[in-house]
Amino acid sequence: MLFVCVHNAGRSQMAAAFLTRLGGDRVEVRSAGSAPAEAVNPAVVQALAEVGIDISAETPKVLTTEAVRTSDVVITMGCGDACPYFPGKQYLDWKLDDPAGQGVDAVRPIRDEIERRIRGLLADLGIEPR
Repeated sequence: MLFVCVHNAGRSQMAAAFLTRLGGDRVEVRSAGSAPAEAVNPAVVQALAEVGIDISAETPKVLTTEAVRTSDVVITMGCGDACPYFPGKQYLDWKLDDPAGQGVDAVRPIRDEIERRIRGLLADLGIEPR
C-alpha cells in the first residue's frame, strides 16, 4: 500500500504510521510525496505522539515510479496529476485537509479521520486491526 501527498510531511505520514501500527506485518506500507518537504511537520509528529505513535525519525521521501509499480493499492491525498498512473492498480483519493502550516489543534481532527479511514481500509481487506 502506498500513501502519496505533495510533501510527504503530514497526511501520508500519518496514514502510513496508522497502517503500520494497525496492520502490522500483514500489510507492506510505503509513503511518498510528489514534492517532498525537508522534514515531517512537527505538529503531525506531536499529534501522533499523543496517540502513542512515534514518527520523529521519519523523513519525507520522493515519489518514484517504482514505488507505484510495486504497490497494489495507491491512496492519494491531494497530489493531483503528479501521481503516476499504472493500469491494474487500485487507486483511492482521500480528500483531507492539509495540515501544512497548522498547529496541533488543527491536526488532531485530520489525524482522527485518517485513523478512521485506515480502520475501514483494513476491514475492507479482511484484516483485523491489532
